[in-house]
Amino acid sequence: MKSHGQWMEVDRTEVIRSSVNPTYSKVFTLDFYFEEVQRLRLELYDINGSLKEADFLGSVECTLGQIISQRKLCKALLRPGGTVGKTIITISAEELTGNDDYIELSFSARKLDDKDFFSKSDPFLEIYRLNDDATMQLVYRTETVMNNLNPVWKTFKVSLNSLCSGDHERKLQCTVWDWDSNGKHDYIGEFEATFNEMRGAIDGRQVQWPCLNPKYTVKKKNYKNSGIVILNQCKIIKMHSFLDYIMGGCQIQFTVAIDFTASNGDPRNSCSLHYIHPYQPNEYLKALVAVGEICQDYDSDKMFPAFGFGAQIPPDYKVSHDFAVNFNKENPECAGIQGVVEAYQACLPKLQLYGPTNIAPIIQKVANSASQELHTKEAMQYFILLILTDGVITDMADTREAIVQASHLPMSVIIVGIGNADFGDMQMLDGDDGILRSPKGEPVFRDIVQFVPFRNFKHASPAALAKSVLAEVPNQVVDYYNSKGIKPKVPSHFQSSRPFGP
Repeated sequence: MKSHGQWMEVDRTEVIRSSVNPTYSKVFTLDFYFEEVQRLRLELYDINGSLKEADFLGSVECTLGQIISQRKLCKALLRPGGTVGKTIITISAEELTGNDDYIELSFSARKLDDKDFFSKSDPFLEIYRLNDDATMQLVYRTETVMNNLNPVWKTFKVSLNSLCSGDHERKLQCTVWDWDSNGKHDYIGEFEATFNEMRGAIDGRQVQWPCLNPKYTVKKKNYKNSGIVILNQCKIIKMHSFLDYIMGGCQIQFTVAIDFTASNGDPRNSCSLHYIHPYQPNEYLKALVAVGEICQDYDSDKMFPAFGFGAQIPPDYKVSHDFAVNFNKENPECAGIQGVVEAYQACLPKLQLYGPTNIAPIIQKVANSASQELHTKEAMQYFILLILTDGVITDMADTREAIVQASHLPMSVIIVGIGNADFGDMQMLDGDDGILRSPKGEPVFRDIVQFVPFRNFKHASPAALAKSVLAEVPNQVVDYYNSKGIKPKVPSHFQSSRPFGP
């Protein structure tokens, strides 16, 4: 794996003897970060004795994102010298099952011991997890049911991680108390359980435990129990992850919008933000490539719409705020991030930079495409719009309205401020300092905007910028699909179906 520009060995498979079609059982465990390009290289060796005597057969390079988005990646082995061989390496990926799921439990009890003189007991139930160091951790305490020896406690929800740290056989101590107003609650009894035992109530059957008081067990000959505690329902609530959706076929549809207003300066002038230096990319290109390189791994067709705003465009040189950078109204898509770069560089001499800086039209254009996803009822496409702008936007009211409406759609907006302008007003769109509202007062349904000034990363690597602006995207994707009740699914094939018409 590449780290800080250097290749570092992560692990090795076992050796399979005398086979030209080996299948390795060794599993490599890696941490996945959507906001980073995680480059991998797999090297294949023919070993007769020690590794020092091994023959190097070739290698394959890819990114972790490519493997995850395709679920199974097949690549030809590059032989020593860089020639493509006939050997094919197949790499499969799956997410390690986490403990993010939730458990919904419904407890009741019957015939509990009466601990009060003038009324019945006021029982509540506590569940403790036995930790590895033999300490007990309180997981949940129910409400108190007053004056009742046959209580039915309210259904509650607890994470699987909190309940048993993912260990389904971990002991859980469940204690029933009689509540007293002075805080000195009376002990009724307890029982031990495991999550695996609780799972018996998943299919609607009840699971029961005798509630025992150890003192009575020793002192009373005919003692049976201090009541029965019943689990009426155990429901597992699956919390889907970002990888569930990506590996289930969800495609990231990446779109870029570039500011071509006059405040950028004449592109022919070396002081212009749009100046194309023969050896050093400008800030627009740096931001575009940094973010685009990551998103492209999650788009199967690698075709990216690129738009411009704030310029007078040929042939009539009217101002447009959502023109195709390749000047093709019917098909604004460019082949790969490099295609976007080339279209951007090619369009500069043909434009007249103008103004104003209006971004609502481009947000609405992408939102129109995202809105068509609402009718599919499948988690197949999620849209990321990258807006690169050099100044404060002039249509703030319309932009706020567009963002509020887009917050209901499978869409995120990333805004990168280019140059040294005052971007103070842009922070409002981010929503980190408060809830963004439309001019009519309607709040965003969910936070979908991330804004950063490029100057904060001027002396950092492009990866640092990408990490900053993309870190929130996985949660935004999951939040959207959860809010719509859309579960990940595995389609038989993936294809792009983005209608970006005029």
